[in-house]
Amino acid sequence: MADSKRPAPSSTLHAYVLAHNPPPDAVQRELVARTRAALPDHAGMQIAQEQGSLLAFLIRLIDARHVVEIGTFTGLSTLCMARALPPEGKLIACDVSAEWAAYGRAAWQRADVADRVDLRIAPALQTLRAMPPEPHVDLAFIDADKQGYLAYWEELVPRMRPGGLIAADNVCYGGEVADVPSASPNGAAIHAFNEHVLADSRVDSVMLEVADGLTLARRR
Repeated sequence: MADSKRPAPSSTLHAYVLAHNPPPDAVQRELVARTRAALPDHAGMQIAQEQGSLLAFLIRLIDARHVVEIGTFTGLSTLCMARALPPEGKLIACDVSAEWAAYGRAAWQRADVADRVDLRIAPALQTLRAMPPEPHVDLAFIDADKQGYLAYWEELVPRMRPGGLIAADNVCYGGEVADVPSASPNGAAIHAFNEHVLADSRVDSVMLEVADGLTLARRR
């Protein structure tokens, strides 16, 4: 296979990419600004702008009605996905911080999509295990504690309907996944997760260099 023609990342190129994606709306911009102002040490946990556009695109592409999100933070990814759902769609948002999720609640209200979001403040595994075990989830997004990814995956895959998608964020983990001997515990956990997904015969998967790495897996 030919070598990648991917150019070196640059702020100019990134700005060009963003200019050719759907722009964030007023509520999304406000939520990003509020998060940066109120939680400057944690604002990097928000998804990248292009990821929000991609998640919304995927929901529309597969006509998703039932979405599960593992890791909500201040609710930007939730907002992007809820906006893409039809009025009867439902998104179960899992997080353990009611304080951080409160920023999202306010934004979902302003965007008039709060009725599509079912926020559950509890350990995500507890929420997942309480869900029906049969395949019924159209799309799932994993972006929570990195050492929990494998456990979330194993709860989600049996619940995904055929053709359903799982998107997992931070699968490059700042490049640590390619240098396991010196990786942090989180980096090593993501490396193990990536190997598990690659070998999982229940799905077709692809890893993309979007933001900090995004894996998409389709349930067979």
